[in-house]
Amino acid sequence: MPHRVHEFGAAAPQPALTISPEKVCFIIVKAREFDAKDATTEPDPGSNPTDDKGIAVLEEHGDDPVVEELTSFIDALLEDEQIDLVALVWLGRDATGAGDWPEARREAARAHNERTAGYLLGMPMLADFLEEGISVLGLSCEEFEIGRL
Repeated sequence: MPHRVHEFGAAAPQPALTISPEKVCFIIVKAREFDAKDATTEPDPGSNPTDDKGIAVLEEHGDDPVVEELTSFIDALLEDEQIDLVALVWLGRDATGAGDWPEARREAARAHNERTAGYLLGMPMLADFLEEGISVLGLSCEEFEIGRL
């Protein structure tokens, strides 16, 4: 099977992705930001952030800007891109091989609905699953992350 060199420098089989690896990597980076947050200890942080040592920024809140950004980003994706995203998560979660991509994508297409962002953001290990999913397909976010962190 012919291989190509992906712009991230990894030799990979040509996956049939409709979502760009850059978009997947962006979601991984943002999901890691969200995963780093702790459970809410103060549900209504109305006091001065300086007095609280700014702890609220490290906690999950309903109006979390990272969640809002990820939700907007995922909702704005084309349907095929959302399907790819779910299939990548399933591929990474189930630790299957690249040969399972077509079936994972078909199943994700069958299950697709308007709640993709909520479904994905409800997964505690979203970033890990996506990273493993693209890795199974021979892709990497290493260069993407280096350039943006």
